Amino acid sequence: MKAKLKIEDIVEHMEFQIDEWRNLLNIKTGKVVSVSSDELAAAEDEEPFDHLPQWQQEQRMEAMEVVENFEDYRELPTKFDINEYDIMEDFCLSTSNEEQKNNLLGTIRGSGAFRRFKDTIAECGLNDQWYSFRTEKFKQIAIEWCRDNEISYV
Repeated sequence: MKAKLKIEDIVEHMEFQIDEWRNLLNIKTGKVVSVSSDELAAAEDEEPFDHLPQWQQEQRMEAMEVVENFEDYRELPTKFDINEYDIMEDFCLSTSNEEQKNNLLGTIRGSGAFRRFKDTIAECGLNDQWYSFRTEKFKQIAIEWCRDNEISYV
């Protein structure tokens, strides 16, 4: 890949993941594509698709490109590679106000932890700090992924 990949581009795709979709980097072009698992499976079957709506034909062609040149693609970190619960816990532990720290730690225990956590950071006025912290953690994961895949980045 000639151009260096922007970490922010990887982070953006890491933040907006949809089940059954894969975010893949073309290491030759530097372009990130999002392709559904269904489209990838259909592309492998090589069924005719000219009867599909234009938008779906475009998705199928992109999926075919991935299937035909799979060695040129690397899957970006998935939500399974990104343990958001650990990130929330790290944020709680990084909070200097002991009362807020204990309150936040209490919110991330048990069912509904993500919703309670987000409600509590909003109540405490910590939204900006949380999203900055989370973005930095995502950047660290993206940088490690780039290094592991020998991808140049800025």
